[in-house]
Amino acid sequence: MKKLLISPSKMALGEQESQIYQNILKQASEISLNLMAVKIENHPEDFLGWCYELLNASKDRINYDLLEANQLPILKKLHDQLISAISFLQLKTLRVAPWPVVSMFVEQHKELIALDEQLRLTNYLANLREQPLKEMIPEDLLAFSGKHMASLDPSTYNFDVEWFASTKSAKGFHQMLADLPGLFDDALSCIPLEGEVSEEHYQQFVVSYLLAFNGSDEKPTLAPATRLLAMRRPDVFTPINNTRLDALCAALGITKLNNRDFERYWQDIVQTIHAMSWFKMAAGNNELEQQLLSIKALLPCFFYYADKSTADNSNYIKLLNKPKRSTTTSTKSVRRGKESAEILVDRALSSDEIPEHIRAKRDSIISEVQKGRGVNETISLMRAIFG
Repeated sequence: MKKLLISPSKMALGEQESQIYQNILKQASEISLNLMAVKIENHPEDFLGWCYELLNASKDRINYDLLEANQLPILKKLHDQLISAISFLQLKTLRVAPWPVVSMFVEQHKELIALDEQLRLTNYLANLREQPLKEMIPEDLLAFSGKHMASLDPSTYNFDVEWFASTKSAKGFHQMLADLPGLFDDALSCIPLEGEVSEEHYQQFVVSYLLAFNGSDEKPTLAPATRLLAMRRPDVFTPINNTRLDALCAALGITKLNNRDFERYWQDIVQTIHAMSWFKMAAGNNELEQQLLSIKALLPCFFYYADKSTADNSNYIKLLNKPKRSTTTSTKSVRRGKESAEILVDRALSSDEIPEHIRAKRDSIISEVQKGRGVNETISLMRAIFG
């Protein structure tokens, strides 16, 4: 372990990496005796590999029973620093990486980042882009704006809607969006669905977005706006959130944005990413690359740290694995509006696999879905009853 801890001092680290190393070393020194008990066999020669190895050793191989209670927050801070460092180092490669390297990285990490699930989300939202927010059912509005709720039936929403910058903490934004979706439609209409998006288009969006909050006690913030922009044009806008902003800004070599930096977002995030060689040379040479090409501004999101628990922590997976309700438990159902229930049921019944006698039970199925039962669960129950 001692050899591992000092090895970055022999690496040719840049100024940012050196500062990161010193901060990590400071935390590691507080629990050095515990770390020394971990056997190290892998000694990476690069800083990214070093961060991964120290994270693995301090997270999965350290003896937690020997840690004092006051050392646990120190260990947690060490893990957070290493995770942020890994995200920074992986994102930094985007400055110089060509398109084939970027697409290969995504393919090689597809299991860790739950790529199939994330692409299901982008494919679903691609079919919603032309629909005004005010005409969306509440569940689709949640999917578009990035907030998970229990009302999202996993048989219909087979993805976590909070991939690509969750907005669950932006309570004021979601209240405004639910109450006055038409105002946000006015803002998004400034961004063309196809073709070039100019700075003028973006500035018009910002003006309309800020006007949506006029007369409200809520303050318009940047992160939720970038989620809306990214879902409307995932080939142009990269979404941001506060938890990952440090790593992104450091990797791009810019001063960290604050939550009102609408002007700097266009100049420092959007324009900087658009100027990168991989972004300019992106091409659909195979099926995966064709999918990535249509969402190329979202690709930096795949370069944040991910491990074997990332996919399992998806809200979709958690809902999917949630214990079924039984007559012996009193689980509170999540009721749905009739319009939502009708649309969700009609989507499911449109499948060629659904027999006519089950389609004839549409009203009964809608009634059960309104009460909170899952769409597929209800249809399966009907098929079991009626054959």
